[in-house]
Amino acid sequence: MNKAFVRDPDSTVERCPHCGTAGQPVGTVILNEFVRPEARIQLGEEANFCPSANCPVAYFDAFDRRVEVAQLARPVFPKDPAAPICECFGFACAEIDEDVREGVATRTRAHIERARSSEARCSQSAANGQSCVANVQRYFMKRRGTV
Repeated sequence: MNKAFVRDPDSTVERCPHCGTAGQPVGTVILNEFVRPEARIQLGEEANFCPSANCPVAYFDAFDRRVEVAQLARPVFPKDPAAPICECFGFACAEIDEDVREGVATRTRAHIERARSSEARCSQSAANGQSCVANVQRYFMKRRGTV
């Protein structure tokens, strides 16, 4: 068949209606945990988390309905850098910063091991429903580059 008549599939990645960042799909458990009840009714069973630190939108859906950071039940990383980078274990960026200042990766490595263990509950505890490991590694490398 001639390629002129073949349609490319539509992208399945939903993008934040405010900043255009690719969303991270989350379900009811996460939405109920992080979104205040009065704002929760704005979204359906599934939505997307906007991982952009500077964007005021926290969650959005395919109909461009959104929940802003101010409507969250508590601060979340990366929207609030003071929030734990790991909700499961309360691991904070300050601990990574200490490693960087000391020129070691002791706390960071120990946390990554723990986050990869069966103790981790990222799918129920993280604002994006994903493991914190990539965020922890990215933050460590970024901070290490500033020393």
